Amino acid sequence: MTRDEEFEGLRPLLFSIAYRLLGSVGEAEDAVQETWLRYAASSAQPVSAKAFLSTVVTRLSIDVLRSARFQREEYVGPWLPEPLLTDPYEDPERSAELADSVSMAALLLLERLTPLERAVFVLREVFGFDFPEIALTVGRSEAACRQVAVRARRHVDAGRPRFEADRGKREKLAAQFFGALREGDVDGLQELLAADVQLFGDSGGKVPTLPRNISGAEKVARVLASVMPRLVPIDVTFEPREVNGQPGAVFRDRDGKVLFIVTLDVLDGQVHAVRSVSNPDKLGHMGPVADAWAVVRAANQARLSPD
Repeated sequence: MTRDEEFEGLRPLLFSIAYRLLGSVGEAEDAVQETWLRYAASSAQPVSAKAFLSTVVTRLSIDVLRSARFQREEYVGPWLPEPLLTDPYEDPERSAELADSVSMAALLLLERLTPLERAVFVLREVFGFDFPEIALTVGRSEAACRQVAVRARRHVDAGRPRFEADRGKREKLAAQFFGALREGDVDGLQELLAADVQLFGDSGGKVPTLPRNISGAEKVARVLASVMPRLVPIDVTFEPREVNGQPGAVFRDRDGKVLFIVTLDVLDGQVHAVRSVSNPDKLGHMGPVADAWAVVRAANQARLSPD
């Protein structure tokens, strides 16, 4: 097997590690590309390509994460991970486990950890690396890594999100939710929402979005129900997709450009969180991005125009 083939075979693993560490598709792809450049430039042949490449991508991601923390402190409004469209049938044997670990709720929980804790936790709990491998990867002793893992697991367990494990139930509830959303059905939406449901919007301060996070079934239902009746007349559409391992949808303008995405946290037959990402910097990997301000202007003009 050539070095190119070896790397390409491991690329999905490397991206999965980097994305869970960074919460950014673009930064994860950059880390993977830099890993390849270093691998291609190396004259040595490692005993294990997987171990070598995992070490490089993890260390690169830790470096980026340390600088990203400073950037996120200056972020305008709520910060959410870059949405990742996932395939529920890509790895059926580990689908539920992988979906939970890549969910927005899980990635936000990992934000509480230090870069080292995050790396050790992801390598151990998500990808099943043993401690000798982790120690070599992060440059710490095996004993130190065990202590870090315990500390990280304690932090994560304190707020670990729970999701509906039955994909069929998730998809059925999501279909009902997006059907009610399309119709602007306040009562229909409220029936599907948990009493303490939360609505989050991430625009990065660059496009129109919610003025703040909203809590409570009645308030969230009314806000959501007001969205699509304004957008349908100007030909905004949406397609159901799995987003970060959870049910969601991609919303597009009349030209098919990405406007925003929505993802749902579903448990016990109810929606417990609705997250929307409209920051154009976080949508470019999905295709051409819509001009959200132009869409708002068009929606306002449509409302004012006589039938």
